Amino acid sequence: MYNPLVKRWQFWVGLAISVVFLWWVLKDLDFGAFWVEVRSANYWWLFPGVAVYFLAVWARAWRWHYLLRPLKTISTRAMFPIVAIGYMGNNIYPARAGEILRAAVLKRKEGVPISASLATIIVERIFDGVVMLAFIFVNLNELARLTGGAGLGSGLSIEQIAFWGSLVFFGALLVFLLAAMVPAASEKLLAWFTAHLVPARFRAAVLEVGSRFLGGLESLRSPLEILMVFLTSVVIWLLETGKYWFVMHAFNFEVSFFALMLMNGVVNLATTIPSAPGYLGTFDAPGIAVLEAYGVPTALASSYTFVLHIALWLPITALGAYYLAREGIKWGEVPAEGSAA
Repeated sequence: MYNPLVKRWQFWVGLAISVVFLWWVLKDLDFGAFWVEVRSANYWWLFPGVAVYFLAVWARAWRWHYLLRPLKTISTRAMFPIVAIGYMGNNIYPARAGEILRAAVLKRKEGVPISASLATIIVERIFDGVVMLAFIFVNLNELARLTGGAGLGSGLSIEQIAFWGSLVFFGALLVFLLAAMVPAASEKLLAWFTAHLVPARFRAAVLEVGSRFLGGLESLRSPLEILMVFLTSVVIWLLETGKYWFVMHAFNFEVSFFALMLMNGVVNLATTIPSAPGYLGTFDAPGIAVLEAYGVPTALASSYTFVLHIALWLPITALGAYYLAREGIKWGEVPAEGSAA
C-alpha cells in the first residue's frame, strides 16, 4: 500500500528512534526462553482485556462528546466510530496523523471546524498526560527504591520522564486554562501576534483558524467542566490498566495493579517520543524495564509486553479500518483527509 506520508522526514526520524529502542530490547533477549513464554500463555485472557479496552474507547468518545458540546451536541454513539478511526490512524500512519484524521472525519460528518475540534483533541491529550503523570507519581518512590535510580530503557530514568513530562503537560494545561478563562485577552494576544509575525496575505486566515481554535477551548471555562474531564480521563486510564491486568493473567507472573498503573503511565508518556507507526520500541522498552524492576524475568516481561502491545494495537486498528471503509474513505485518501486541516 502506497503511503505518501513515508516521504515526510518525521517518518524516518521516528523509524530511527524505534530502531534504537528495539535494539535496546532485543540485544540481550534470550529468544528461546521468550518463545517458550509466548507459546505457553493462556490467550483466553485477551478477550476480557479487549472488552475492557473497548469500554475505555467508549469513555473516550463520551469525553470528546462532552468537550465538543459548546460547539455542537453530538451523541457518544456517533463519536465512537470517529474515535476508533483516530486510533487506527495513529497506529498506521506516522506523527499521530490519526488525530488530524478524526478531526477531518468529524468535519465531514458533523460540520465542526477542524481547528476547533483539534483544540478539544489537544485538551484530551493534555489531560491524558496529567493522568499518566499521576499514575507515575503515585508509585514513584517504590520504583525508585526498586531500581536504585537506574534507567528505564535506552537511558531514560523515571525521574527524567516525570520531570520533563510535568513541565510539558502541566505547562500546556496552564496555558490552555488561561486561554479559555480570559477569551477576550486571548483574542487580543492572537491578533497582536498575527499582526506582527504573520505575512499580511495570511492574516485573515490565521485569525479565523485561531479564533475557532480558541472557541474549541470553551469547555474549560467552568471548574466543574474541568473536573468532569479530569475524572473521565482517570476512568479511561484505569480501564486501560484493566487490560494490562487481564493480559497479565495470560502469563506466569503477577504484580500489583498499582505496578501496572505505573507501567501504563511510563509507556504512554514514552510513546510521546517520535517513533515508527504503532509506537514500535517506545512502548516496549520502557514497559519491559518497569516489569524487570519488579523482578519479572526479561524473557517473561518481553513476551508479556509484546503480546500486550499487539492486543492494544490490532483490535482497535481493525475496528477503525472497518469504520473508515464504512465512511467511504479509501486508504490512499487518508493523507488527503488529514491535509484538509
